Amino acid sequence: MTIAQAHQIPSDFPRATEPGAVSGHQRKLAVRMVEGRFVEGLTDEEHMERFLACQDLVEQLEIYCKRKLHENNALDIPSLLPRVRQGVIHKDWDLAPRELDWIMSRVSDRLTKQRSPPQGGRT
Repeated sequence: MTIAQAHQIPSDFPRATEPGAVSGHQRKLAVRMVEGRFVEGLTDEEHMERFLACQDLVEQLEIYCKRKLHENNALDIPSLLPRVRQGVIHKDWDLAPRELDWIMSRVSDRLTKQRSPPQGGRT
């Protein structure tokens, strides 16, 4: 990963840290060999791939939510987002729970900013 790419990943984007589970009596360390080195968790390149995939999903879900809100004026953001979240979970897209939290937070922020009235207007 280049320095420019590293700066594209927001600091609040989760990095997978869930430890692996290996059965047996003795303690074990869940690592893998990558380019001659033992690596625990994601490499920088894998982390960037996860971020790009999640960012793409944010953009797709934002478009989907806007369409649903436009189609049904009685629907609001707080009632729509839990339904969208459940739909994503049922898709089984191999998202970590913290990644899904990040995605839904971003979608919520984007939708809320667009629905908010502009600040500093006349009263």
